[in-house]
Amino acid sequence: MEYRYKPSGVCSREMIIELDGNTIKKLTIVGGCDGNTKGISKLVVGMNINDVIERLKGIQCGMKGTSCPDQLAKALLELKEKEHIA
Repeated sequence: MEYRYKPSGVCSREMIIELDGNTIKKLTIVGGCDGNTKGISKLVVGMNINDVIERLKGIQCGMKGTSCPDQLAKALLELKEKEHIA
C-alpha cells in the first residue's frame, strides 16, 4: 500500500510511504535537507511502524516545534488510524 502525506511546519513537501503490513517497505521524502531525508528513508526501511513512531515522535528541528522525523511519526500515526493497522 502506498500512502502520501503532506507534512507541515518543515521544509519537506511530501512523504511517500509504502507498507507491507505494518512494516515500512519504502520511504521517499520530497524536499527538505537532502542528506538527512535520504538517511531517514534508508534507516526506517524494514522497521515496524510502531517502532518508528516511538523513536521519532517529538523530535524538533530548531525552533519549529516539529521536524521531518516528527512529521513521519505523525504520518504513520494517521495511517495506523485510517487503515486500522496494529
